[in-house]
Amino acid sequence: MKGLLVIAISFMLAGCASTSQPAKSAPEVKTGIEVLRDNGFKELQGKRVGLVTNPTGVDRNLVSTVDILANAEGVELVALYGPEHGVRGNVHAGGHVDSSVDPATGLPVYSLYGATRKPTKEMLDSIDVIVYDIQDNGCRSFTYISTLGLLMEAAAEYDKELMVLDRPNPLGGNKVEGCYVEPGYFSFVSQFRIPYLYGLTVGELATLLNEEGLVVGEKGDKEPFKCRLTVIPMEGWSRDMLYADTKLPWVLPSPHVPQPESAIYYPASGILGELGYMSIGVGYTLPFQLFAAPWIDAEKLAAALNGRGIEGVRFRPLYIQPFYSAHAGENLGGVQMYVTDFDKVELSAIQFQVLEAVAELYPEKKVFDNANEGRYRMFDQVCGTNYIRETFAKNNRYADIQEYWNKDVAAFKELSAKYYLYQ
Repeated sequence: MKGLLVIAISFMLAGCASTSQPAKSAPEVKTGIEVLRDNGFKELQGKRVGLVTNPTGVDRNLVSTVDILANAEGVELVALYGPEHGVRGNVHAGGHVDSSVDPATGLPVYSLYGATRKPTKEMLDSIDVIVYDIQDNGCRSFTYISTLGLLMEAAAEYDKELMVLDRPNPLGGNKVEGCYVEPGYFSFVSQFRIPYLYGLTVGELATLLNEEGLVVGEKGDKEPFKCRLTVIPMEGWSRDMLYADTKLPWVLPSPHVPQPESAIYYPASGILGELGYMSIGVGYTLPFQLFAAPWIDAEKLAAALNGRGIEGVRFRPLYIQPFYSAHAGENLGGVQMYVTDFDKVELSAIQFQVLEAVAELYPEKKVFDNANEGRYRMFDQVCGTNYIRETFAKNNRYADIQEYWNKDVAAFKELSAKYYLYQ
């Protein structure tokens, strides 16, 4: 498979991050903005355009979609809209994005990550079409697709066209994991009734949401609706491609997703990270790639995890001192994970298998006997249910939740295949 991740033994001994095999020869991948540009922007001619983007909205030469559309003949770019982190990426994770004026273009910038997350009628009055161009990470809890859902809702309500400029799913188009979001657990980190990993590009996801009536508001309590949706597909992308295979530059979509591989590790530890129970590398140089705590013996945990024979991943002992976030400034022992077979690994299961091993080695440190109960709600919202937490807490065994966690995978794969734009 293209983009297969392998362990480089010499790098492991040196304590370096995991690496990929050199990307195999593949057709040049053109993102939606490049296809739109190469076709003369014909879908936007004569229209007043509002652009929702961030620093990931670039072409292969790192030219911003803002600048491309601002200078496109026959296209009138009149407004910008800032999701989490802002149009220019100048806001830290979770920080409110303020409405402002973009200094480079002089255009108004409306915040979609503050007091207002869904565009108001006034924000959209001056435009004919909302263009969305943001690199996703393929995981339900990333807020950009939640912003997309609210854009779709506003576009339907105010009769505006919505255009999605498609980009690669960095996890490829085949990895699907996790259960659907259940009533009571819809939120900005789980806004749709889809699995945790959904195996679609953002253009495919938007089409599925629109056609299946899955955009039903942040609380999941609104009647389904459809907007006037246009997707500008990529050229040259296929479902077996990881991001390295595209040969496109990676622009970090979030400060803690600095490399394409970060998107692979995000679902392997990010759910656990919501509890603040141990370090997952956020606040250190390996975000989402490790598990560490002051009370962990690194060698023992690595041996215990490798002894389990978990498919597609290996662990090495390491010691760190995080600069910030969980256990900042403390000396920690733990493990760094290396995905060795992307096809076989169940990414989201890794964190639960680590918690199982920790409970066996350190019975007094079982996660839900020690985690901050104030974080349980966020943990449940990211999982899309409270069943995972409550059931795992009884015996601290992944086997107890495995079937439930993946109960919706087969059904979603069958449903989503109808909306594939790529093979």
